[in-house]
Amino acid sequence: MEPARYLTIEEKIEQARALYDAWGEILRRDGRIRDLLDQLEQRILATRQAMLTLRVVEACRRCEELEGGSCCGAGIENRYDGYQLLINLLLGVSLPDRNTYSDSCRFLQADGCSLRARHVLCVNYLCTKLEKALSQDDRIALQTLAGQELDTGFALNEAIRKKVGRAAADR
Repeated sequence: MEPARYLTIEEKIEQARALYDAWGEILRRDGRIRDLLDQLEQRILATRQAMLTLRVVEACRRCEELEGGSCCGAGIENRYDGYQLLINLLLGVSLPDRNTYSDSCRFLQADGCSLRARHVLCVNYLCTKLEKALSQDDRIALQTLAGQELDTGFALNEAIRKKVGRAAADR
């Protein structure tokens, strides 16, 4: 038996685009999926606002630009699957055809991550430096918002998989 072959990020992007072409309008017309997309957008904005207010975004940018470190290292993009990337397409994101930085995640652009709906690692991770800089109350508040974003993203991912899977089974 051959070992399982994992898809490359290029193949996953291609898969997401094919799913979007075939299912985008159908998914957008589904009331439950539309509601989850709207809810996810609001939760993403809430998490982002908290990260701005708590200066997490500023600290990450400073680390990337001045300290030569980045949590967005090469290979992080491999954690994404076609359905997570499809959600980004449904949110209006344009998936990049190539890396901006050769030693970083495919989705890291000059102004930050190009994705709206991000992997749990990308949403929830705080380096030791940030953990020490934030108060316990701030960490809890931020992680609560991040958890709500991730829960909504998970529910949306599952709803899309069920809709696409159910339709494929009916054929």
